[in-house]
Amino acid sequence: MSLLKAEDVTVLDGGAPLLQPLSLHLDPGEPLVILGETGSGKSLLAQALMGTLPPELTARGRVAIAGRVLDTGSPDRFRGLWGREIGVLPQEPWLSLDPLMRARAQVAETHALVRGLPRGEAAARAQADLAALGLAGAERRYPHELSGGMAQRVAIAAARAGGGRIVIADEPTKGLDAGRRDDVASLLLSEMGDTGGLLVITHDLALARRLGGRLIVLRSGAVVEQGPSRHVFAAPQDAYTREFLAADPENWSARTPWAGMEPAVVSARDLAVSRGGRSLFAGISLRIAPGRIFGVTGPSGCGKSSLGDALLGLIPPDRGTVTRRPGDHPHAMQKLYQDPVAAFPRKRSIGQTLADTVAVSGGNSADVDGLLDRLGLDPTLLGRRPGAVSGGELQRLSLLRVLLRSPSFVFTDEPTSRLDPISQARVIRLLTEISEKDGVALMLVSHYAALIRNTADTVLSLDAAGTAAISEPATFGTPVAEALT
Repeated sequence: MSLLKAEDVTVLDGGAPLLQPLSLHLDPGEPLVILGETGSGKSLLAQALMGTLPPELTARGRVAIAGRVLDTGSPDRFRGLWGREIGVLPQEPWLSLDPLMRARAQVAETHALVRGLPRGEAAARAQADLAALGLAGAERRYPHELSGGMAQRVAIAAARAGGGRIVIADEPTKGLDAGRRDDVASLLLSEMGDTGGLLVITHDLALARRLGGRLIVLRSGAVVEQGPSRHVFAAPQDAYTREFLAADPENWSARTPWAGMEPAVVSARDLAVSRGGRSLFAGISLRIAPGRIFGVTGPSGCGKSSLGDALLGLIPPDRGTVTRRPGDHPHAMQKLYQDPVAAFPRKRSIGQTLADTVAVSGGNSADVDGLLDRLGLDPTLLGRRPGAVSGGELQRLSLLRVLLRSPSFVFTDEPTSRLDPISQARVIRLLTEISEKDGVALMLVSHYAALIRNTADTVLSLDAAGTAAISEPATFGTPVAEALT
């Protein structure tokens, strides 16, 4: 018997359908993966199944779970299922964590309030949960003291602590390196076992392959293909599915390093940085010239983001020097944040925020329309608030806002972590074009080694022990061109 069965679930914005009628079933011991590009309706489906859609959107259809048949148009009736029957891993870990609670306390709270464990036992279980996810030693940190990948893992531990038989995971590996991604996949499969249910919303092809089970491919709110995962990956029948699979960075061609020797926009000598009392790295020297892409890769928590923050002057280095090109305008040094949801005012529309950026930067409002088109974004998104925009769309809007300032250096912190392969290829191609044509120096940070290897002129590899190695790819072609043809 299915643990969850959905019939003709539809999501509407006024009278306009965002998700076409969709039916599915979730069986014990068999993962169900919903795969699709940014804005395809994946997260809307998860929210409709949980009764957590934004108030401006409505749902239709029925969901049967735990012996109850619920109308998706009456979301309040779903609240009794949260935690006890269904655990949810949200797409934005920062929004699911209490900024005033330490990591262990957040997980222990679920054990105590949902499972009813005594305080001491709840704390011990929380400690074990965090250790199983590689977070031993981070139990007393607040969310702002965690890297994006670490915050994601704390959210996973908190969500599964309630003991619900069904887990709905919305992009559970977003921002995680390959090793952590596989750890999370193993954890989710282990928790599901033979009797639990696992519904995963993702654009991560490696995760979908690792989970197996059944696969539903969404595009523009409609199902284009479905079946056993192994069959879809081996022989996709729909043209869109084939395009989606081909856009994986592993299939990109490499680019030739930029040969120019212009003065650096930003450089560092013998740089050492620590955070939270822990040394991240030491002895790093680098220079990033106009038109060059400096790639940084490594596991979560190794110091990739801290290196970029030090170059921008957002945090002081322990030792070493950072030199920035004199004479640049006040907005020349920009950061594209890893978590765009935290960088946008929640109560203002996207269009209002971009208009403010244009006004402060002295730019041209016509540039917004051109960048929307180049980033594959619908102009109607400008009328929405950040909470009504998908994570991938918001990430591209963050890039648009940065580019409106005409920067000379951009620290792009995991700029494609929320993007599907097709959108990811489009964004990386845009960044490459801007770097080459406008002479913008880029520091591109990503946990995805293939993306960095096939995009950057120079690659800095960091590891968890603080060891750094710099290399320059020997070959160059046109990045991502093959993925977009």
